[in-house]
Amino acid sequence: MRSFSQRNPLVTLSDINITPLLDLAFVLLIIFVITTPLLDPSQSVNLKLPVGGQPDKRKLDKNDIRTVEIVAEGTYILGGQKVSKFKLEEELIRSYRRNPNLAVDIRGDQNAHWRDVFAVFDICIRNGISQVSPRASPVPKR
Repeated sequence: MRSFSQRNPLVTLSDINITPLLDLAFVLLIIFVITTPLLDPSQSVNLKLPVGGQPDKRKLDKNDIRTVEIVAEGTYILGGQKVSKFKLEEELIRSYRRNPNLAVDIRGDQNAHWRDVFAVFDICIRNGISQVSPRASPVPKR
């Protein structure tokens, strides 16, 4: 009777080496952990919001809300994309026509010019969008 040696190509493996599979799983886990915070549109711009106001108690669907951000330099950001004032107005009108329950949240940096913040209010009022609210950081508890 002939015994099988390790050098014989007909020898079957009794174990599956899972080390490469674990390596792949850990790499994918690291990629997801790094990219997940980048997918949150509410944290797309680092703004210093003014302090004040009350917590929002509106019951709105997440799809009904459009957030307009104004950075200190006066740049408008809608949906994570820089837009001009004209393009901002077009997008808000288009969204309002598709969804009459549209609510616009305005996140203006505390160093942004008033004219840039009020321009967004003006766009909404002129086009019949009545649910407009400014966003602020909550008042610190004492």
